[in-house]
Parts: sequence; C-alpha cells; structure tokens
Amino acid sequence: MIVEDNLLTAQSLKENIETGQDFQVSSTHHTLDSAIQSLNKELPDVALVDLNLPDGNGIDFIRFLSSKDSKIPIMVISLFGDEGHVVDAIQAGAQGYLLKDSNPEQVSESITQLLNGGSPISPPIARHLIKRFHFSEENKIGRQTDNENKELLSERELEVLKFASKGFTYNEIAKFLDISVNTVASYTKRIYVKLAVNSKSEAIFEATKLGIM
Repeated sequence: MIVEDNLLTAQSLKENIETGQDFQVSSTHHTLDSAIQSLNKELPDVALVDLNLPDGNGIDFIRFLSSKDSKIPIMVISLFGDEGHVVDAIQAGAQGYLLKDSNPEQVSESITQLLNGGSPISPPIARHLIKRFHFSEENKIGRQTDNENKELLSERELEVLKFASKGFTYNEIAKFLDISVNTVASYTKRIYVKLAVNSKSEAIFEATKLGIM
C-alpha cells in the first residue's frame, strides 16, 4: 500500500516498485481518510507512508495500522527528516524511514529488508539518530551528578507520559486520569524539567533511554 498525497510522486513510486516484478502495489491513497477506510477491506503486506497528508498526519495512519496488526512492516517515505518526525513515526510503529530523495532501487531494496525483518533508514537520518543518542548519553552522565535532574518520574508523571506516547491529547489524558487539563499540563512541565527536554518526542526518547518507560 502507498499513502502519498502527491499524485505524481505516488505514481512514480508505484511504477518503480512494480518495475522489478517482485512486488505489486495493491492500493494507492492520497488522503488519510481513504487509507484508513481501505483497512476495513484488506490489510497490506507492507505500507509506504508519507507524513504530510491533506486531511491529517501520516503518523496517525501508522498508529492506526499498527493497532490493526502490529506485524505489518511500515516504512515512512517523507521530506521530513527532523528528529521530531522521525521519533514520532518510530514510536507510532514505523520500522523504516526513507527520505524522498532516495533512489528507486533503494526503495525496492528497503521493502525487501522490511519483509526480512530489517529496519531500513536513510543514511542522513541514521547519522542524525546516532548523534542524538550520543548527545543523550552525555546528558545522562551529566544528570547523574546533578541532584536537581537526578530524580526519576513519579507514578502519576509516568502515567501522563505513557498516555502522551500513545498520542492522546491533554483533554483525553485528563479524562483517563480523572484530573483537570491544567493538572496534565503541570505534570508535563515537571516531566520536561526532570528529563531536561523541550518536547514530547524528546521526553519519550529520553525516558526510554533511561529505562523509565
């Protein structure tokens, strides 16, 4: 399955994938709604997903497909290679991440890797993640000698972070935990301070590295 809002890009992907005759594109979708509706009829063997869709975010589709069947390999093909998009996509269930400037042969090879249990990632993104990991490790060492940031998350803060990692909003988390939205925001701020981060994706990444989640 291809989920790509640009018609020319989607057609080009389809032609390149089917040129080798090893794979067949079962369906192509240009909107989030169309892609989600199609899953009620048939699940793909592999899904190639763009993140920028006219009626939503490709990460929402990745999360939805993963909830249907977590064993289906999903690969992002996107222009966005920043940390936030990469981490969010992987957290949602993506096993691969290619930039759109990847050559056609790389796309087909990456599909084969996915089916064989691999996790193909474009070199620039792999380097970015490695740098992020090294930076995280350096901060981790620094936090061990800093009493203010040494404290681990409380049970309630951890609950808030776990719900946030699953994509729930402040309002939804507040209803789940029977607390106010302002209280959820307050817990979130404490989490950021304790983990020395500035965003949800960084908090999830850091908590995972520290073994908190």
